[in-house]
Amino acid sequence: MKAIVCPEYGPVSNLEYRDLPDPKPGPDEVVIKAEAIGVNYPDGLLVQGLYQMKPETPFVPGMEAAGIVEAIGANVIHVKPGDRAVVLLNNGGYAEKVLAPADRVFPIPGTMDFADACALMCAWGTSHHALKQRANLKPGETLLVLGAAGSTGLAAISIGKAMGANVIAVASTEEKQKACIDAGADVALPYDGLRDALKSHSGRGVDVAFDPVGGAAFDVAARAMARNGRLLVVGFASGQIPKLPVNLVLLKEYSLVGVFWGAFTAKEPEVYAANNRELFAWHSEGRIKPRIDERRPLSQAASAVQRILDRGAIGKTILTP
Repeated sequence: MKAIVCPEYGPVSNLEYRDLPDPKPGPDEVVIKAEAIGVNYPDGLLVQGLYQMKPETPFVPGMEAAGIVEAIGANVIHVKPGDRAVVLLNNGGYAEKVLAPADRVFPIPGTMDFADACALMCAWGTSHHALKQRANLKPGETLLVLGAAGSTGLAAISIGKAMGANVIAVASTEEKQKACIDAGADVALPYDGLRDALKSHSGRGVDVAFDPVGGAAFDVAARAMARNGRLLVVGFASGQIPKLPVNLVLLKEYSLVGVFWGAFTAKEPEVYAANNRELFAWHSEGRIKPRIDERRPLSQAASAVQRILDRGAIGKTILTP
C-alpha cells in the first residue's frame, strides 16, 4: 500500500510518499481501506517535533480516516468487513489502509460522507468537548470564536449555534468572515480594531471565548470576558503562547479553562463516545454540516499540511488515496 512517512522530525516538506506492507489486524484491531483522510493542524506540529507527543521515527502521521472495514481481529464484534467506519488515531492515518485499535473505530451511517466523518473526529470533537464539557455553554450565552475560519473554529460556530449561543466570530479576511457567517455566526469581525468592536457587539461581555490562536487575540479576549465567563485555551496557531495578567481573572471573576481533547478521549472514553453519538445525530438531522475546504490526493499530503500551518485553509482538508 501507499502511505506518507515522516522519516525524521523536521520540515513538512521532508514527508515521503512510500510503499509499505499491507497491515494485518491483531485480535483487538481493525483494518480500514481509507476513502477519506483528515488533515489537522497538529499533524504539522507532530512531523516537526513540536507536538506534545513524539512517536519514534519513521512513522506515518494522521489522526483520522474513514472508509470500508477490510479485516477485523478475532475479538472485534462491533464492526465487520464491508461496514462503513471512521477511526481516530494517535498517528498512522495517512495511508491507503489504516490499522486501528478496535475501540477507536466507530460505525458511520450510510448517509454520511466519508469526508464529513473525518471532520467530525478531531476538529469537531475538540470544539464539541470544549463547549460542552469544559465551558458548559448555555443557551442565550455569547460565544466568541477566534481563528473562526479554521476547521475547529467553524466547528465551534456550528456547535455553538446548535447549543443555542449567540456567536461572534473573528477571522482575518473578508472571505474567511463570509465563511463564518455561512457557518451560522451572528457576527463576523476582523482582528483589526477587535477590542472596540467587541465592546459594541458583546454588550456586558463574552460568556465563553474559544481560542485556538493565542498571541495578541488572546489578550483582547482576556479583557472582553463577562463575569462568570470561561476563557478556553485550545491552541496556539499564531505560534505565540500568551501571558495572562491574572489580576484580570480576579477583577472580572471569570475562569481560564484548558482544553486538551486528546487527554479527554483517553481518560473519559465513555463520555467521548457519547459526544460522537450526539455529533452524528446532529449531522443526520441536518443541524450541523462540516465545510470541506479541499480534497487532495494522498501524495500531496505535505503541501496540504503546509497550507494549514500557513492558515490558508477555510474548513477541513481531506486527502484521498
